[in-house]
Amino acid sequence: MKRKLFIILSLLGAYAAQSQIHELGVTVGGSNYIGDIGSTKYINPTDMAYGFQYRWNKSPRHSWRVNYTYMPISAKDSDSDMPFRKARGLQTKNKINELMLGLEFNFFEFDLHNDWFAFTPYVHTGIAGFSYRDSYFNQYNKQIERETEYSLAIPITLGVKALINKKLVISAEVGARYSFTDNLDGNNPINPSSTIKPFGNVNTKDWYVFSGINVSYTFGKNPCYCAPR
Repeated sequence: MKRKLFIILSLLGAYAAQSQIHELGVTVGGSNYIGDIGSTKYINPTDMAYGFQYRWNKSPRHSWRVNYTYMPISAKDSDSDMPFRKARGLQTKNKINELMLGLEFNFFEFDLHNDWFAFTPYVHTGIAGFSYRDSYFNQYNKQIERETEYSLAIPITLGVKALINKKLVISAEVGARYSFTDNLDGNNPINPSSTIKPFGNVNTKDWYVFSGINVSYTFGKNPCYCAPR
């Protein structure tokens, strides 16, 4: 019985692997953060970001996605339109390494086996885990880095994508991440002390944003939602 069950599960797994279409690509763009230092603009790329993306297209309407993205972030109070920040004059930077798993939903049917050009807007969300450097500001208003820390974030992404030559998919998107930490900028260190004190609004979490493009190569057999050609 166990052997029969194993054979059935193996055949189902092999069929699932052959009946899907996959995408593997590279991502390039810009990153910025929204917190207690610098500009408060939501989409304001300040640093170059890059990474890799894998899509597993389950149907013309939805896909599973895995992304790895390296996102440096930086900000200057001098770029803010808030007078007290300009007067304070702080600068911050950090480096985010993010691994994200999520679900992408297409507004229009996006069949990768079409012989003609295909296009659709899409939305995406999921869960992201990322690393960053804990830091604080000393009495001279200099940012001091400490150990690497880890946290989670919720992505909210809007984008558009197009199929080119049946093998290439080009997408452009803007994705904001609501992080579960308030110390991407050093304003709320994990272990404060008499000389290491938090500042700013410690009751809100930091956001970071990726804006960029992805070019991916498609591979795999026709999925089950497609008539054989």
